Amino acid sequence: MVKEIYKDLEEIKQEALDENIPIMQDETIDFITDYIADNRVKKILEIGTAVGYSSIMMALSSPLVTVTTIEKDKDRYIKALKNVKKMNLEDRITLIYNDALEVKLKEKFDLIIIDAAKSKNKEFFNKFENNLEITGAIITDNLSFHGYVKKDLKDITSRNIRGLVKKIRSYIEFLNNNIKYKTKFYELGDGISVTERRLK
Repeated sequence: MVKEIYKDLEEIKQEALDENIPIMQDETIDFITDYIADNRVKKILEIGTAVGYSSIMMALSSPLVTVTTIEKDKDRYIKALKNVKKMNLEDRITLIYNDALEVKLKEKFDLIIIDAAKSKNKEFFNKFENNLEITGAIITDNLSFHGYVKKDLKDITSRNIRGLVKKIRSYIEFLNNNIKYKTKFYELGDGISVTERRLK
């Protein structure tokens, strides 16, 4: 059974890589699954499903974990549905096909993962912080953006990449200066942050 699960996961991962669909790096998903275990996380909201690989990995980390995940790309959403069904996790992973900024959720989550359009990190944070449990955390992925964030802007030839780098830097500054939250940054995977409320 374990071998079958591992084989199916590898197939999902390889298919995404073959089609150049970005999925969470191994180092990052390992960090997150450890965080889930260490903090007894049960309810997760993920912004940016892609093909469902990270949602599946998080759900498999504990039988108590449920994941709500949002994807606005129709083709990726359909692939994610297929992959979740393949892993028999339909009862614990809820997929939403929509732009995350249009989604309204009432429930609270122990962990929120921001792994979607990098230019909208701050908007996602501001929109969904009200869905965060008091002792919950927000993890943001891709803050290094393949090393571009640390580069001098004048050395980046692509105008689009320069624009994204500016947005990511602005988001990092927003996290650092946010008096309601404390944030730790980790140079693993493509750069992640873990943000938690400052509890009095």
